[in-house]
Amino acid sequence: MRHFDHVDPALRKHLFHRQPRAFDRHDDRGVLAVALGATLYSPAIRPTLAADVVKAARRGVTSMVLCLEDAISDEEVPAAEANLVAQLERVRAGGREPPLLFVRVRTAGQIRDLAVRLGPAAELVTGFVLPKFTAQAGGEALEAVAEAADRTGHRLLAMPVIESHQAVYRETRSELLQDVARLLAKHRERVLAVRIGATDMSAAYGLRRPPDLSIYDIHPVAGAISEVVNILGRADGTGFVVTGPVWEYFSAGERMFKPQLRQSPFERQQAAPLRERLITSDLDGLIREVHLDKANGLIGKTVIHPSHVAAVHALSVVTHEEYCDASDILGEAGGGAMASVYANKMNEAKPHRAWAERLMLRARVFGVAAEGVTFVELLDAAGGR
Repeated sequence: MRHFDHVDPALRKHLFHRQPRAFDRHDDRGVLAVALGATLYSPAIRPTLAADVVKAARRGVTSMVLCLEDAISDEEVPAAEANLVAQLERVRAGGREPPLLFVRVRTAGQIRDLAVRLGPAAELVTGFVLPKFTAQAGGEALEAVAEAADRTGHRLLAMPVIESHQAVYRETRSELLQDVARLLAKHRERVLAVRIGATDMSAAYGLRRPPDLSIYDIHPVAGAISEVVNILGRADGTGFVVTGPVWEYFSAGERMFKPQLRQSPFERQQAAPLRERLITSDLDGLIREVHLDKANGLIGKTVIHPSHVAAVHALSVVTHEEYCDASDILGEAGGGAMASVYANKMNEAKPHRAWAERLMLRARVFGVAAEGVTFVELLDAAGGR
């Protein structure tokens, strides 16, 4: 699969200085973690799940989570498990390559059970999402993923979700996250990325983020996200990719604040109707939050509606200016400082090197925009209209 592969080849040639490169579920973990992009969650109970997976792939979705946890009621679990097995067999029989598929489970035992029940369809599963992750319960879950991989003969990866009350309360979160870091280090080859459960974090305080505010405006949760990145997202070789928290809105209610998208970039591209549709669907809030995710060291995002995917992926493309800066920084092995090619900033080879290395990995899977190509054009091409 490849990001923007659903876009017309001629248009793709115009949009990119460097095209996105293809990847599959057998690729290196570092590549896959960045390639996740907008990870679309879907309840495993849906009767049209197989068709949804195929349709999502056609719309540019490259990763999905089929949820057996909070997205379904306790009473639905047996039916959802049976449906998941049947629907994945339909996808397999159809012969089309699906997105990277992950199953969000409730217990370690569920992982072992599904490894048996899925049969040949287990080859479609890239891994498991482990909710409410702590060092106490997480060890068993990671061992279960390893056992499932041995049983099926396929590599299976894990994505722990940091979302428990202990992970957000100030007096417990530092110790919890340090314990988690030590556990994940022991299972590094099994861990794809760390996800953040901002909905559960907010619930610890009886809060819900409104659509016209970002999660970073909710200070109790923003503080917890900061500490997750601090301990689990370090760029010194000990950290992991940390993904952005869920955006849970897909239609607008009454607005309290002005829209968060400037008019001029859309007017220059004669895309004012696109801007209006984004605002009507509250996607201007999503776009702003993805910018903040990136600025705070998070890559990719959990989404709950296909309309969110294009915005996340368009913002994941490396700009021509960023690429030029990173190339210059990585070309100066001995250090030093230099003015950027765009003559608007100073690039320092040593302190900016880790940033440049991460950016080049994103450039590999999302591509580099052609000079002068903006987010608006990329969004329009990816499905924003």
